[in-house]
Amino acid sequence: MAALGTLYDETSRLVFGLCSRILNDSADAEEITLEVYAQAWRQAARYDPSRGEPVSWLLTLAHSRSIDRLRSRATTRKREQALEGAREVSEFVSLEPDPEAASQLSQRARFIRQAMTALSSEQREVLELAYFEGLTHVEIAARIRQPLGTAKSRIRLGLNKLRESLAPLSEGWSM
Repeated sequence: MAALGTLYDETSRLVFGLCSRILNDSADAEEITLEVYAQAWRQAARYDPSRGEPVSWLLTLAHSRSIDRLRSRATTRKREQALEGAREVSEFVSLEPDPEAASQLSQRARFIRQAMTALSSEQREVLELAYFEGLTHVEIAARIRQPLGTAKSRIRLGLNKLRESLAPLSEGWSM
């Protein structure tokens, strides 16, 4: 238990700082910081010194938990807004885009699919996990059973290739 106290004393400012920066809410940051150290205590046997320093592991836990909290907030906010909007709507409004907008969306989707097929299967997989399943880098690394650095590199390289492929086409698109 003394070891956890020492670890906390030496690293809590960094962990809290990261949580605060991500969450922009000191109460949530404090809560997540405590959860990170509780998780570190429970899962101390999982820590692998060959994969990085203890502070890196703690910061990874803090980042993941902070992102989870942000997602939770966003989901709650969307639910609340949907309920408020449903109460305020007095007549049905078509949610279908007009034909011109539908055509533009279809064209964008085709270009994006073409650009995605130009990626390596590894890059495509991590980008799909990140953007379609909403996984964090840590979760992606676990899912593909590769080190975190490998997952991040694949994401970065894939995004760079997509950016290059889609750059000439995106100038006329309003996003």
